[in-house]
Amino acid sequence: MRRVIILGSTGSIGTQALDVIRANPTRFEVVGLAAGHNRELLDLQAAEFRVTATALGADAAEQLVRDIDADVVLNGITGSVGLGPTLAALKAGRTLALANKESLIVGGDLVKSLAAPGQIVPVDSEHSAIAQALRSGTSGEVRRLVLTASGGPFRGRTRDQLANVTPREALNHPTWDMGLVVTTNSATLVNKGLEIIEAHLLFDVDYDRIDVAVHPQSIVHSMVEFIDGSTIAQASPPDMRLPISLGLDWPNRVAAVGTPLDWTTPQTWTFEPLDGTAFPAVELAKRVGRLGGSYPAVFNAANEQAVAAFHAMKIGFLDIVDTVLHVVESHEQDGPLTRDSLAAAEAWARATADTRIATVAGR
Repeated sequence: MRRVIILGSTGSIGTQALDVIRANPTRFEVVGLAAGHNRELLDLQAAEFRVTATALGADAAEQLVRDIDADVVLNGITGSVGLGPTLAALKAGRTLALANKESLIVGGDLVKSLAAPGQIVPVDSEHSAIAQALRSGTSGEVRRLVLTASGGPFRGRTRDQLANVTPREALNHPTWDMGLVVTTNSATLVNKGLEIIEAHLLFDVDYDRIDVAVHPQSIVHSMVEFIDGSTIAQASPPDMRLPISLGLDWPNRVAAVGTPLDWTTPQTWTFEPLDGTAFPAVELAKRVGRLGGSYPAVFNAANEQAVAAFHAMKIGFLDIVDTVLHVVESHEQDGPLTRDSLAAAEAWARATADTRIATVAGR
């Protein structure tokens, strides 16, 4: 039986992880739960799973990881505040089932330097798909990784057509049910840019060998192309419980967590190139990833500020990535990468983004 700590237990990833555990009570035991602010639901979860160790807030979650013995820590916290718990889990020698991509992206080499081989197991559907496909060959046989993207709610629109879209429209994702920030990031494709950086850090593949294909059906979750011309794709109906279950017990599969595809009915899967003019966030993220250091932290922090401003009706949709670009281009790397230097870079990025947002809002 695997002893599991769930961080972000009241969010989308956390509640689905508890679904998996609820259905497999002899395979997993919940020994710790942490949430951001929803104390009422946290208490209900703790009562159901008989958990005495709970935490509210990122700092408390970090301490929980240090204090409670566990085999796996599922980090489902949203945003760069998940960095501390990620570092704590790695230092404690736990398997880290990582749904909080921001902590790896922001922490970069700081996180990687603490991780033993195989200690980080990706929970994002795209990276879980790649991890599964990579079992088909050696690292030297990989030609490129292909991340699939649904295209979000604005697939097929030109940049001009995106100028006046509303926050409500941005949250109308055609496939996934996610939180406000991640759903908005999927609409701007910032999320896919972040996933490219994550793929580079997880799998040690150069940025020029990581591509994106738009696949609106969200059935093929990503692909690995090998040097002999073969492409291995992982396909399943869009359901996060499958990659979550693999994260909890990698590399073992958990029976009946998802519904298989129905091969007895006709279906069509389509793939199309990404429109980099309408959605420039992906190429910007590759640029940021190549720069490394504190640049990914600045990219992420500026985006979080811009997303909040968009939903507060202070700026338009296109201003989100334009604000991120402005902040990235204003940034200068200063000194070695430490937790303190990352915090300083993030604070600078948020302040710089807020100044830019105020300027745009005042036009």
